[in-house]
Amino acid sequence: MDYGKIIEKLNMLEFHQKLLLKMVTGSKEHFYRLIIERGLTQQEVANILEACEKMSMQLEEQKAEGFMYFHPLYKKFSTVVQPKLQPEEVIKACESQGLFLPLMSELRKYIGN
Repeated sequence: MDYGKIIEKLNMLEFHQKLLLKMVTGSKEHFYRLIIERGLTQQEVANILEACEKMSMQLEEQKAEGFMYFHPLYKKFSTVVQPKLQPEEVIKACESQGLFLPLMSELRKYIGN
């Protein structure tokens, strides 16, 4: 019996349980639901959220410098969320949950490109 795998599974279940509790409050936690449906680990989610934080700062810096074309950020975002998630579904889920709204609004422009 591989106890390391069992502990890893238990940690993921514990993390998902915390997210489920947040969803029960009646709010529309689409991003959390997506995490649970696709079986992401806490570390995978932390990586996505950290990347979004960094990209949000980059977006603001680039806008302040007069940039108007943000497709490179979309490409970077796409590589962060794959292979378990599709960029489009993450963008929509984050927007509906109110996460990283300026970034997601900008990235939405590149869906399908």
